[in-house]
Amino acid sequence: MPSANTTGRLSRFLVCAASALLVVGAAACAPPEKNDSGSQTQSGGKASEATSAADFGDMDGLVKAAKDEGELNVIALPPDWANYGAIIKAFSDKYGIKVNSAQPDASSQDEINAANQQKGRSSAPDVFDLGQSVALANTAMFAPYKVATFDDIPAAFKDPSGAWVNDYGGYMSIGFDSAKVPPVTNVNDLLKPEYQGKVALNGDPTQAGAAFSGVLMVALSQGGSADDIAPGVEFFRKLKQAGNFLPVDPTPATIESGQTPVVIDWNYTNSSETKKLPSWTVFVPPNAAVAGYYYQAINKEAPHPAAARLWQEFLYSDEGQNLYAQGGVRPVRADNMIANKTLDAEVAKALPVVDGPVTVPTPQQTETASKYLSENWAAAVG
Repeated sequence: MPSANTTGRLSRFLVCAASALLVVGAAACAPPEKNDSGSQTQSGGKASEATSAADFGDMDGLVKAAKDEGELNVIALPPDWANYGAIIKAFSDKYGIKVNSAQPDASSQDEINAANQQKGRSSAPDVFDLGQSVALANTAMFAPYKVATFDDIPAAFKDPSGAWVNDYGGYMSIGFDSAKVPPVTNVNDLLKPEYQGKVALNGDPTQAGAAFSGVLMVALSQGGSADDIAPGVEFFRKLKQAGNFLPVDPTPATIESGQTPVVIDWNYTNSSETKKLPSWTVFVPPNAAVAGYYYQAINKEAPHPAAARLWQEFLYSDEGQNLYAQGGVRPVRADNMIANKTLDAEVAKALPVVDGPVTVPTPQQTETASKYLSENWAAAVG
């Protein structure tokens, strides 16, 4: 999923105060009320079992059902990440539905934890935006749903039933403040004394998609592959030994203050900092290019099942995909929209392009790498 503050999804424990943010006017730490919405489709079926807008009669029927629910719970969506601030506002303005955005700094695993801990309550997340490894480990929690543009999405980027669909992606990168550190020209530069106490990774790779892909990028630069992430873990062990690894989850504040002058994160997240910090530079290692997509899914226990489905329709519409692109990410329907001339031309020109081979791990490779990380990461950097 998401690992970001406004620059990545961070790993944080769920606390009572964070949970309470989802419920307006809730007493501090009071358990949220049970979910009794029981919304239905036009034909009388359960909204939670709808697999397309047709189950609501049509899109108008879905919109009405979602408006009747009146709210949508999202989690781990920082406003500066993939343009989610603008996306949430556009959705709320368009449909008059209140969006409760909880724990914007949460990791992908935190999203799953929240859904499990708040199951059956009105405060539970309605939808997920997850990194690949966490998404594929929790598919039993997803409700199959096919948006109107489902057929536009390449088969490799979706589950055939619609249980999950990739929404946007980018390239792993190294962001650095050229006013504070020497230029980074390759991954091995990070081991030099000039970078002592300066290199941060966005999150914990056992929980956060950005951090996982960061370790994979480093592994490729060290002769590893999507099938062998061990060289990446070994590199971070050396980085820690050299005193260069900075165990701080980067945020816009830590970047702008100079606390984290080098950050390994997605290119679109790093690039967003250049607007605030002109000396911030983004480097995608040409010999270790890693691309990845996030996974969008509906919580099968969503307290607002119609609103959750309308949110998906919005994200995969031309409007939603263009809003993603404005955030510097590559929307999953980009190729189709470019062909149809429905992707904003100026935005399309700004989408990142990497010459040469690009590694995109398969679900099987991600599963194997995740197991290796769970068994070896803590010992390497602890």
